[in-house]
Amino acid sequence: MKHLNKLFVALVMLAGFSSQAQDTNNPWAISFGVNAVDTRVSAASKLEDQFSQFFNAKDNWNILPSVSYLNVSKYVGSNFSFGITGSINKIDRFVQPRIGEGPYTVTNPGDLNYYAADAVINYSLMNLIKSKTIDPSIHIGGGYTWIGDDMHAGTLNGGLGLTYWFTEMVGLSVRSTYKQSFEDLREDMPSHMQHFAGLTFKFGGKDTDGDGIYDKDDACPEQAGLKQFNGCPDTDADGIADKDDACPEVAGPAEFQGCPDTDGDGIADKDDACPEVAGLKSLNGCPDADGDGVTDKSDKCPDVAGPKENAGCPWPDRDGDKVLDKDDKCPDVAGTVANNGCPEVSDEVIKRLNDYAKTILFDTNKASFKQQTYPVLQAMVAILKEYPNSNFSLEGHTDSDGTDAHNQKLSEERAAAVKNYLIESGIASNRLSSQGFGESKPIDTNKTKAGKANNRRVEVKLVK
Repeated sequence: MKHLNKLFVALVMLAGFSSQAQDTNNPWAISFGVNAVDTRVSAASKLEDQFSQFFNAKDNWNILPSVSYLNVSKYVGSNFSFGITGSINKIDRFVQPRIGEGPYTVTNPGDLNYYAADAVINYSLMNLIKSKTIDPSIHIGGGYTWIGDDMHAGTLNGGLGLTYWFTEMVGLSVRSTYKQSFEDLREDMPSHMQHFAGLTFKFGGKDTDGDGIYDKDDACPEQAGLKQFNGCPDTDADGIADKDDACPEVAGPAEFQGCPDTDGDGIADKDDACPEVAGLKSLNGCPDADGDGVTDKSDKCPDVAGPKENAGCPWPDRDGDKVLDKDDKCPDVAGTVANNGCPEVSDEVIKRLNDYAKTILFDTNKASFKQQTYPVLQAMVAILKEYPNSNFSLEGHTDSDGTDAHNQKLSEERAAAVKNYLIESGIASNRLSSQGFGESKPIDTNKTKAGKANNRRVEVKLVK
């Protein structure tokens, strides 16, 4: 019975950092339980004595009867996991080195507080023994340990562990770790064994749709599906998973990604703009009776070939000037091909405009019009509207009375006044420009009243 109790205590106390059987499905694990510290290792003078009383928990082990360690670990791949643990204990049994062949003695150093923080790299042997419940492991690592106020040192750790998995994510873990102190003297920090026992919970895995396939391996994590399709459903049972099936609710062959071809023209119905009438691939399965590249259903002239830009109909030429309306900038007025279908401004037209312009009268030394000038301006507007594709320049001139600067400014203002009036009367602003030349370009003498009157003028030029 005594040995049975020892075995039970050993099974409970050998636990530790538990990340066994972690994998990419449940990469995280958390363990908690109790730990025991055995200082006999550093007291033994011979190697065989270090482990001769391994199960002597009653005499040698320091146990804090409560949850005294916590470990968090993560699977990193290839059966390896990395964990961090923190543990606490109370040292009230300190094994002293024996004298000669005498017995080992155990003393109470004064209920010293024990704290440890350790990192561990764990390797699971579960795959080697091909078990789904028993998970042996080996581990190495290092950390730092504090005992009381005066003893503290870094340690190099290594040991063995075993986890029994009750379920896929819950297990009982036991582990023993040998902690080799970096301090030379036992009084500074003894090397020792630390044993752990507790429960381990794996987590991190997710199966949103409950089909038994973890989301990370489930090609359709939000839809319950079949294992042969990596968790995706096949609603129409055509052997193509819905995620790869272009028509998941209607069965079809694999060559058409699971879609039918009703009209048999080699184009799946989903891609066939005319699924019930055989047609051409180039036109998405629709026919083209007149061969103009426009499908019959979209062709406003299905029996007469025409360009796609005009819905399959020939382009019209409303004004009959042999410039198609699409290229005719004046589609309702006959013009010339050279002038993009618009009528060309002849010398006679320019003469008519200038004949009107010569009669434009301004108030003395101003750019405002006299009342009798408005009919003249309206006549000019009418002529310009006949040539909507032509541009014109309005040039202002004065006689020699006054200073050059005054005359230059006045000529500019008068040319601009004519331009603005024409724009306000419906002529596009981008067709007109204006400039003034002052008294620099007289067409008559400035020595007579009649000559001066001729020099005060606005001229119209065709901009080519």
